[in-house]
Amino acid sequence: MDSQAEYWTAAALLEWQVEMGADEAILDAPLDRYELEPAKPSVPEPATTAEVPSKPPIPTPPPAVDTVAVAARLAAEAGSLEALKEAIAGFEHCELRKGARNLVLSDGLPSARVMVISDAPTREDDMQGRPFTGATGDLLDRMFGAIGLKRTTEISAEGFYLVNMVPWRPPSDRMPTGDEVAMTLPFVQRHIDLVAPDVLVLLGGIPCQAFLGDGGTARLRGRWTEVAGRPALPIYHPGRMKRDPVRKRDTWADLLSLKAKLREMG
Repeated sequence: MDSQAEYWTAAALLEWQVEMGADEAILDAPLDRYELEPAKPSVPEPATTAEVPSKPPIPTPPPAVDTVAVAARLAAEAGSLEALKEAIAGFEHCELRKGARNLVLSDGLPSARVMVISDAPTREDDMQGRPFTGATGDLLDRMFGAIGLKRTTEISAEGFYLVNMVPWRPPSDRMPTGDEVAMTLPFVQRHIDLVAPDVLVLLGGIPCQAFLGDGGTARLRGRWTEVAGRPALPIYHPGRMKRDPVRKRDTWADLLSLKAKLREMG
């Protein structure tokens, strides 16, 4: 067979293969796929350390704030009553401030010989921005007025100065909690230092517990003790006397003891 005949024969065979569906030539010889080993599944190579996706870091909770320490630092930095009031107004860690209308800190004459420490503002106090308003305030004024003391005077020997342990009204006029009192106590202690009264009067259970520990007003009242280096006298809160008028006799005796102490101190 000449070369021309071989060409046309090969072309005819190729055309036949295309018609039979063989449209792609890969090898120059047939391949028996039955003799091949089955393909093994490919196993990905282990990722390097840099390629291993890292787990998102577990967020670290912020450290708990020592509210008493913060209050103590702010109080120590206050060099005047005005600076102390600003420090208390800027103290953000007491939740009571969020529900209160006003900061109810103090009332009366700061230079008075007697400093009276009470518990917390009532709803009426919160609305007016000053402690002991309304009927309870009237009773308090009559109590101290009976021994010649009042909060509306410019004469130190005739006045008294009134301070709240907690300067924001608790919801529904409840008693402040131990934590609330603890975080505001440094401000009260600094308040005492700045005012420097001759005598302290602890009005009711909250200030008695804060300064003297457990015991209750009924057990502590009428007995002179010492707080912040000064004579201190626990007496009943006026609200207690409104609920239990029999306490008025004990309170009158305590007020007379206060009057005698002031006379004794000159």
